[in-house]
Amino acid sequence: MRHCEHRSWEGVASGCSVRPARKPGDRPGDREPCLCHNGPLHPTGSRGATTVLYPARCLVRRGGVRVTPTTPFFQSRQAGVPDVPCPESRITMSHSWKLAALCVPLAQSVLADPSATQLEPVVVTATRTSEAAHTALAAVTVIDRTEIERRQAQSVPELLRGLSGVSVTRNGGPGHQTSVFLRGTESDHLVVLVDGVKIGSATSGGTSLEHLPVEQIERIEIVRGPRSSLYGSEAIGGVIQIFTRRGGGDWSPRLTLSGGSEHTAQIAAGLSGGGQNGWFDLGASFERSRGIDACAGRALPFAGCGVVQRDRDGYDNLGLTLRGGYRVSERLELEANLLHTEGQLDFDGSAFAGNSSRSEQQILGAKAILKPLEPWTLTLSAGQSWDNTRVFFDDPNTAGGERFVSRFATTRDSLSLQNDWRITEQQLATVGVDYREDRVSGTIDYSRDQRDALGVFGEYQAQVGAVDLTLSLRHDDYAELGGHGTGNVALGYLFDSGLQVSLAYGTAFKAPSFNDLYYPNFGNPDLQPERAQSWEVGINGALPLGAALDGRWEINLYQTEIDDLIGYDNQTWSAANIQRARLRGLEASTEATYGAWRLSTNLTLLDPENRSAGALSGKRLPRRAEQSLEIDLERQFDRWSFGGTLFANGRRYDDLANRDRLGGYALLDLRTEYRVTADWRVQVRLDNALDTDYQTAYLYNQLGRALYFTLRYQPGTH
Repeated sequence: MRHCEHRSWEGVASGCSVRPARKPGDRPGDREPCLCHNGPLHPTGSRGATTVLYPARCLVRRGGVRVTPTTPFFQSRQAGVPDVPCPESRITMSHSWKLAALCVPLAQSVLADPSATQLEPVVVTATRTSEAAHTALAAVTVIDRTEIERRQAQSVPELLRGLSGVSVTRNGGPGHQTSVFLRGTESDHLVVLVDGVKIGSATSGGTSLEHLPVEQIERIEIVRGPRSSLYGSEAIGGVIQIFTRRGGGDWSPRLTLSGGSEHTAQIAAGLSGGGQNGWFDLGASFERSRGIDACAGRALPFAGCGVVQRDRDGYDNLGLTLRGGYRVSERLELEANLLHTEGQLDFDGSAFAGNSSRSEQQILGAKAILKPLEPWTLTLSAGQSWDNTRVFFDDPNTAGGERFVSRFATTRDSLSLQNDWRITEQQLATVGVDYREDRVSGTIDYSRDQRDALGVFGEYQAQVGAVDLTLSLRHDDYAELGGHGTGNVALGYLFDSGLQVSLAYGTAFKAPSFNDLYYPNFGNPDLQPERAQSWEVGINGALPLGAALDGRWEINLYQTEIDDLIGYDNQTWSAANIQRARLRGLEASTEATYGAWRLSTNLTLLDPENRSAGALSGKRLPRRAEQSLEIDLERQFDRWSFGGTLFANGRRYDDLANRDRLGGYALLDLRTEYRVTADWRVQVRLDNALDTDYQTAYLYNQLGRALYFTLRYQPGTH
């Protein structure tokens, strides 16, 4: 845990980035230099790349020094703005002579040597406060904008696939339903935030990550492990927070054109900018794909392929984003954001279930960050997310050639007040309140269509020498479910060599969804929340590769036990708390660079055991691969770069009884990029180069070999 001041919900927006961990010989109490910044930070991390610094407030702590300049500190050549010297500063502690020793050489190295600009990524999701990713007492992965473009990914699930502790399944081609499992927990045991606003369906409990426009995303933070003590219900497996582009600096347009296999075409455009105290980003994207036949050739009742339709299941998606903010003064900052998507999807269905859908999703957020006193930061956030899905069936006998089947809609309003109080330089206390109201509507007549929840939480973070401590507690109260308490404690030790060892224990829960409680002929209003407890051991450090190589490694071992899982009870013909599960796993990841070479690996070993009573005891939980491996290798040649990614997944089952076995598979993706000029780039990607035939969900086809071309324009990216 390494704290920085001027915390906001998105620490990389107006928070700090932290230099790598202490070197041998440094005193355990020494503090790393912190670089606070107004613009977006592109850090290096588990999936990161070269970092640049934007106009900034510089906060330095080492050996009793704390410096807070009142004018910008660095400006990046990559940002296309002129360099500025380290300014005169307001010294708030002694030893002011160290300012020159810290600021001037650091500025020179940042601007003269690109490799020197690689900073450790800062995350805010793990503790709801800014901290360095590699010293966080949680398993955290960061995907930044540079990494998104380097991987040439076309969707959020593509970015998540292959990460340590993450399993992704998809029911067909582009735009089809996608499920994400963190550490083997259920796909609805996951909190997903967009710019701090919680999203997802209150009816099914799932989240439509496949519809979020990847071209409008700045970075993604994935925190694995229980986080209900900070975020409440659903955070059993972890939290994924997605940040849209923030903008800032000089006005800068951007354009992306892409096309390829299955008649896929995409266009995205945007404009960002701002002044000395403001920032904004406006983006729009449209994607269309003819798709593939989603089903694998035969119908099976209730399997999702109600009928066999020998046709392609196409997909369209329109995405719009707007984000902006203004720093009113040194003590007040305001920000607002909007994300809107509209999609149309064809699938193999039936007259009862439909075979096409039209979906809308919108996320609105606003927040104010106030610093009434020097050690006190108050953040007030408000948000609303809603989704609306209409289902149709092709019918030539009706007007328009289709017949309406059903509609499902969810609205989630949220309000949060968070107080952060820096007790000392090594201690931070957080107290907050979250309020959420969920409403559902549609063609299904629920016996109850509204509920609210109130959560109160507190967190304490401290550093005592080489020891880091994080303690958090939370109480959530639901009108129909009563109160539920959760907690988390983590302890870490940072050795002089840079090796960090951490231990953590946490509890979490998930409140039943509207479908679980009130769906006709299935719901059970007497259901209790699903409960979990988890233990974890983590080790991370720098790879001992010598001065010519730069790299890090991380290993996490965990066990999670989940009780009162909700399933279908054949005796009562309704939902019931009748299932249990135990999840054991190992996650290992490495990243290394040597000159123009770059290598990263992610390994996951998972034992997802069903511990329910009866015939299911000892079976594997469905759709979780027991082994997965990702190896990514890339080489830079001046204007050219060439890379490849190998994905390997072990077997999995698609049903609770373990009768429908899905075999293991390996996929090879290849990519290249050519920088035509400083502002123009051409990219080519070959997915599934070996044309492997595989399934991640029973009876659903996946894309075969596919080739895509992309043209990117963005000034100031050289």
